Amino acid sequence: MLLLLDECVPRRFARDLAGLDARHVVDMGWSGVKNGRLLQLMIAAGFDGLVTTDTNLARQQSITGSGMYLVVVRARSNRIDDLRPLATEVLRVIAFAQPGRAYTVGA
Repeated sequence: MLLLLDECVPRRFARDLAGLDARHVVDMGWSGVKNGRLLQLMIAAGFDGLVTTDTNLARQQSITGSGMYLVVVRARSNRIDDLRPLATEVLRVIAFAQPGRAYTVGA
């Protein structure tokens, strides 16, 4: 399973998602790419899903029919210390995530 971490998610969060091939937007050379174009690049590169803290993304972009899923992590902030406690829940959601659907984890 190929997973992309959005620019707003710390790179270190990938370590908390054991068992997944998680890559960061920066590592892909997609820094600063806007959401619509980012989804196009992800689809072309064969990503299965995107993890973000951007709560507006699900409303701004349609992932229905895209072949990928979206996981929005809602925490106090996007600092690793606030996201890390939600990693287990993120992994649980990803285990049953369906293409074209958006999921919310956390508060």
